[in-house]
Amino acid sequence: MMDQARAFLDECERLLTLVAPLSTEDLRRPTAFKGWTIEDVIGHLHIWNWGADTALQDPAAFEAWLAEVMSALQSGTLRDFERGWLGDLTGPALITAWRDFFRPMAERFGQADPAHRVKWAGPSMSVRSSITARLMETWAHGQEIYDELGLTRTSTDDIQNIVVLGVKTYGWSFQVHGRAVPEPMPYLVLEAPSGTLWTYGEESQRERIEGPAEAFCQVVTQTRNIADTTLRVTGPNATAWMEEAQCFAGPPETPPAPGTRVRRSIPPPGNVKSQA
Repeated sequence: MMDQARAFLDECERLLTLVAPLSTEDLRRPTAFKGWTIEDVIGHLHIWNWGADTALQDPAAFEAWLAEVMSALQSGTLRDFERGWLGDLTGPALITAWRDFFRPMAERFGQADPAHRVKWAGPSMSVRSSITARLMETWAHGQEIYDELGLTRTSTDDIQNIVVLGVKTYGWSFQVHGRAVPEPMPYLVLEAPSGTLWTYGEESQRERIEGPAEAFCQVVTQTRNIADTTLRVTGPNATAWMEEAQCFAGPPETPPAPGTRVRRSIPPPGNVKSQA
């Protein structure tokens, strides 16, 4: 299986161990991400997993679906569209549907040609990039669930895929806000969960970002404000990047304010393990 597809599957399975034991009531707990409930988060992941898989298997069907999505996006009714798409699929039944879809989906992507181009909301992308994007979104949206349940996540070195995505979208983070891209890109010195050092860019003492790779991933996916991490940021380019980093497609989004996306200091529900 392609490494990125395996990483996507593993991340989904870790998130599944958190949400599968939750009651219907707990699934409706609001998170710090726009007030979305845990159920909303899983529903969103399920819908866009379906979209990515359909782009791989049936491009014509994906184009028809995307037209509906874009219409809803332009009219500001995307959340209503997603709720309508899910219909009566809620609670534990939604968790089951999401699980029963992401498992064979990972297999399909894992066996596909990594370089094959698939359609998406923006430019087409490779199969490898498509499943990496699903890994990133699963990891990122999973953060609000860990936070809401009062759990500390333990990431693996698979997050290097998200680090790379963050690096590749350095320019995009400025362009999406209508700003010129400052050069050079800062030098990254990031500590992997395993303790390995990952470096990106040209060696520089003037433009530099150092610290945990997980914290870098949190900032570029906008699940943490830079002020709530231990990243050490040096230089105007690095500072500007970390203030507005956005590794995902779509319109410009504002990162969370300091102190708003943090782990709740509460014990998790009794049927949830302290760490998946």
